[in-house]
Amino acid sequence: MARYLGPKMKRSRRYGQPLLFTAKEAKVLQRRGYPPGQHGPAKPPRLSGYGLQLREKQKARIIYGLLERQFRKYYTEALRQTGDTGEILLQILERRLDNVVYRLGFAISRAQARQLVGHGHIFVNQHLVDIPSFRVRPGDVIQLRPQSAQKKIFIDLAKSLENKEVVSWIQLDKITLIGKILSLPGQADLEQSIKPQLIIEYYSR
Repeated sequence: MARYLGPKMKRSRRYGQPLLFTAKEAKVLQRRGYPPGQHGPAKPPRLSGYGLQLREKQKARIIYGLLERQFRKYYTEALRQTGDTGEILLQILERRLDNVVYRLGFAISRAQARQLVGHGHIFVNQHLVDIPSFRVRPGDVIQLRPQSAQKKIFIDLAKSLENKEVVSWIQLDKITLIGKILSLPGQADLEQSIKPQLIIEYYSR
């Protein structure tokens, strides 16, 4: 299971916007809201059309924690389907199990959600699923493994979810900590910080 192991905050600073959506990242961007390196505080260079497309593709990869090979595979799959390729691509990314665990609030970041899935803490339809890329479907039920619910990391989870707002395509019972996939994510539910059209243009060169 390949993943990026380098410095994470530097990437957020390089793109000048949140990519991990954590409290620590927000503090770093507020304190050092310029690219890393000795020339960071200087005025950033103007990007070409290709540069903008590449930048958007890289941002999407970082946000969802994917390497290039897997991300391109998702693009190829979206291209084969009928409809808006950009919207379909983001739907595929949103339906990954690690992303759903993050959306439910079981983890504070997608990276942590990926770890929870990989370590066998998540059940889908009463069966253990430890594959982060597993793709959920409408009707699927996601919950913590019963043996995991008593672990320290999850003891106060119900309390932390009291004010959690869940996306409209997922239902969450905050008492039993059981989530259910109601439908495919709509356009309003997709990651708004990504411009999928630029990604499609990048791969269509």
